[in-house]
Amino acid sequence: MSSPLFHQLDNPAWFALNGPQHSFALGNGKVKKYRTNNLPFAAYDHQHPDQLKKLDEMMQTGEVFFLIGDIPSIPENWTILAELPCLQMIHQSPIDPLPGAPEILPLKEGQKQDMINLVQRVQPGYFAPDTYQLGNYYGIWQDGILVAMAGERMRVNGMNELSAICTDPQYTGRKYAQHLIIRLCNSHYQQGIIPFLHVLNNNDRAIKLYEHMGFQTRRTISFWKLLKN
Repeated sequence: MSSPLFHQLDNPAWFALNGPQHSFALGNGKVKKYRTNNLPFAAYDHQHPDQLKKLDEMMQTGEVFFLIGDIPSIPENWTILAELPCLQMIHQSPIDPLPGAPEILPLKEGQKQDMINLVQRVQPGYFAPDTYQLGNYYGIWQDGILVAMAGERMRVNGMNELSAICTDPQYTGRKYAQHLIIRLCNSHYQQGIIPFLHVLNNNDRAIKLYEHMGFQTRRTISFWKLLKN
């Protein structure tokens, strides 16, 4: 598995904030972060690990945020709350639609609270109030309730991350996640974009699904959950 694009994924937030998602960025040429209302992710130029002090100056006391990948020595007033090792997986060819697809609808600003409520029920901590602004999000509704969704988070040149892939526990087993992933992946291929995602390395059920759908593991990469004291 190789591509001249893939090196960006060793520091995805950095390349996103210096590339397609620069409009969501705060910072300078060495350190950047997403606007807090969009995503609690920060990044630094791996060629300049000494610049974390500059990143510290951008953080509020009590702020919780994430760095992705290897991290150097951190400022003394930072606490590592958790290391979350993830598989970084890439998909590289269109997927045939499944039969019996449910109605899949774009999710918009007026449905922001529905998105937040679903993510908080299923995988809290990774979805800020305006994360939906980072890309396209799609959902499946039942009786007026959002029961499954998926969307786009970090975007680097030529590649887009799938994220917030979640289904209400009462509606699992209906292949909703597969239908949503197919919708997003095939949309990416139509644009000449390669989809990728991150999944906790102990989430065996999700990993098996992604492998079944053709995703391949590129590497293991850690998401570090940090607190500025």
